[in-house]
Amino acid sequence: MIAFIAQIDPRPVDLMGHSRGGHICFRVAQRRPDLLRKLILAEPGGELDGTLDPNFKPGPSPLAARIAASAEVIARGDIDGGLQIFMDALEGPGAWKRLPAAPKQLLRDNATTLIGQTRDQRPPFSRADAEAIRTPTLFIGGAKTKGGLPLVLHALAAHVKGSRTEMIEGATHPMFEQQPQKYCEIVLDFLAG
Repeated sequence: MIAFIAQIDPRPVDLMGHSRGGHICFRVAQRRPDLLRKLILAEPGGELDGTLDPNFKPGPSPLAARIAASAEVIARGDIDGGLQIFMDALEGPGAWKRLPAAPKQLLRDNATTLIGQTRDQRPPFSRADAEAIRTPTLFIGGAKTKGGLPLVLHALAAHVKGSRTEMIEGATHPMFEQQPQKYCEIVLDFLAG
C-alpha cells in the first residue's frame, strides 16, 4: 500500500507507505528530499545489505526468490497457494492460515501485483541509504509482526537521524486494519508535531 497526503500547491508533501510502498517512499526521500515535509514508513519492505545486517550473505536475494515463487503459483491460477508462500515467507509458517477472512480477501484481490514485483529489482537498504534520509521520519510497526520486516524497520530507524519509532501492541503487518484507531492516532500526532 502506498498513500499520498498532498496539497495542490508546490509545497513539500507528507508521504506514507506500507510494505512495498514503504520501500518506494524511502527511495523518494533518499533521492528527492526537497519534495517531502514528513515521511511515514509502516514496516517498509525490502532487505538489508551487509552494512546493516551482520547475517547478510552475498548472492541472489532470498526475498526476491520468495516473491518469484509466489508469483509463479499465482500466475498458474492458484491464488491462495501463492499467497500462502508469500505470507509465510513474510511472517513465518502458518501466517496465511492465521489471517482472518477480510484481510485474506484483500490480499486475493491484489494478488496479481506480486507478479509485477518480480521485475522490481529493489536494491537492499544500506547504512549509507538510511543515513542519507534527512526528512523527519516515523517508523511504525506491528509489535507482533514476525520475520524480516521488524529487522528492516529497526535497522533503518537506528540510522535515520532523529527518526521516531512506534510499535502497535497486538498488531502484525496489516496494523492499520487490526488497530486502525491507534495507527491513526500515531500518524496524526507525528504529522501535527
